[in-house]
Amino acid sequence: MNSPKPAIIRDVAENIGAITSDIAAAAGKAARAVDDITLIAVAKRQPLDRIERALAAGHRIFGENRLQEAQGKWPALKETYPDIELHMIGALQTNKAADAMALFDVIHTLDREKLARKIADEAIKIGHCPDLFIQVNTGAETQKGGIALDVLTDFVAFCWEELNLPVIGLMCLPPIDEEPALHFALLQKLAKRHGFAKISMGMSGDFEKAIQFGATHIRVGTAVFGVRES
Repeated sequence: MNSPKPAIIRDVAENIGAITSDIAAAAGKAARAVDDITLIAVAKRQPLDRIERALAAGHRIFGENRLQEAQGKWPALKETYPDIELHMIGALQTNKAADAMALFDVIHTLDREKLARKIADEAIKIGHCPDLFIQVNTGAETQKGGIALDVLTDFVAFCWEELNLPVIGLMCLPPIDEEPALHFALLQKLAKRHGFAKISMGMSGDFEKAIQFGATHIRVGTAVFGVRES
């Protein structure tokens, strides 16, 4: 059930096909419906021609880590392909929230009260709000974004009850030096506890394992597009 390496398969459409097959196999193994799993093709530092190959192959759901990079390529692509669904999966500065809300359909990195308030204020101004995931710092890493485990319940209540934000799920980025399954299992438990049906976790090297633990949104970059440009 291992996808062919991007260095061997150079065609983006073939990569997407291989990953889609692996998603289906992992879903079957976990007794899950494959339609419940969304493949987000992460286009961070990927050249335009590779993105266009994915679009030509029919893929429409993409992720970006950096707002400025996304602003440089996606507005024009959205004009050509209006059914594109764009996900913000990188850290979001509070002063950039308005720009992110104007471009992205989903934001995966809501992780602090100040950002939540800014998003809520902007939503009132523009009359709509992207769907939101709360990023959880499951590894308690000081250098990484994400809400701390001990304040998650209060933060969920704050977002839902005080700000009326459309928070639909939880997201995590496991520490690179720890077994990701431990963090996937924890996020699945937290999602169930707080009544979330959506879980954003799993990347190119571990998305099959994430699916076993209930991931509904997997964020795959190099396995789709190949090695990123420096």
